[in-house]
Amino acid sequence: MTSASDRTAQIIPYRLKFKRPAGTSRGVLHEKDTWFLVLHENGRRGIGEIAMFRGLSAEDRPEFPALLEKLKRYAFLPLENLLDEFGHVSSIVFGLEQALLSLHAQHPALLFPSAFTRGEHGIPINGLIWMGPPDFMRSQVAEKIQAGFRVIKIKIGALDWDTELELLSWIRKEFGPDIELRTDANGAFSPAQAMERLEQLAELNVHSIEQPIAAGQWEEMARLCESTPVPIALDEELIGKALDFDRRKFLELIRPQYIILKPSLHGGFTGTDAWIEAAEALNIGWWITSALESNIGLNAIAQYTFKHGVSIPQGLGTGRLFTNNIPSPLEVKGDALFYDPLRSWKYPFL
Repeated sequence: MTSASDRTAQIIPYRLKFKRPAGTSRGVLHEKDTWFLVLHENGRRGIGEIAMFRGLSAEDRPEFPALLEKLKRYAFLPLENLLDEFGHVSSIVFGLEQALLSLHAQHPALLFPSAFTRGEHGIPINGLIWMGPPDFMRSQVAEKIQAGFRVIKIKIGALDWDTELELLSWIRKEFGPDIELRTDANGAFSPAQAMERLEQLAELNVHSIEQPIAAGQWEEMARLCESTPVPIALDEELIGKALDFDRRKFLELIRPQYIILKPSLHGGFTGTDAWIEAAEALNIGWWITSALESNIGLNAIAQYTFKHGVSIPQGLGTGRLFTNNIPSPLEVKGDALFYDPLRSWKYPFL
């Protein structure tokens, strides 16, 4: 029987630095803090990323450091007990699930062994376009399409609307109708202006729009989803829902066309499984994206995503954004994310 002295839990803070400023509708990001949960037990090691997103995660509150200290004391309790204790803290659930899977895995990074981790299959992904001056955004689009991406995701809502429409029109004229355009407004539109803007996007044959209005306006969002000319995907609307939240009742009320699932923000793998189950029961589509995690979190999300047998492009290609990301076997080739088992992990904090 393992004694408490044979077990240790560490919380290691880590600051990711962007290669170039990342423009979002919430401002420009230069760096992002994250935390690694490292478990040691009888010579084995488990690693998980607690990817709390400042300004976005529901747990971005003054008591978050105290929750991390509490986690160190409780980390080796049965998972069921841990979910009861931390089920309202999405990033901690996400990190805990990884660390426990990692601790008992053949290799700390192989959480869900599959054809993906054997390097036999990749995961199709979209090409993400960051906000910035129009010329910068055009150059990103051209680079992504030249690299082989057929699905382009553009964050909108930070520039002048006419400028953003002009950019989308340029993509259609320059690259034709076969490029799938996904847009993400991050709640930038008011309910009063949303329908008109959705109609303008429909004229450009946009595939979908994430979160056209700010989260929390359930009745307004339900009305939009009922009559929208462009499929609507919920994103921020799913943040802050505890594991015991009635996901099906919520989706029945709003009836979106899609939901966007981010395990670090939407309840870890346990919460994401519950969202998938509720969505599929109502014939609501979904895909999974990362949320600026390091390669440790991205690796976990990618392996989890692959085991769901996805076929449409996912949002998992953000691992190359940082100058000091964790060296890993993950690599983007063409429009897919791959895991190269011949490459090694290098953990600078161990």
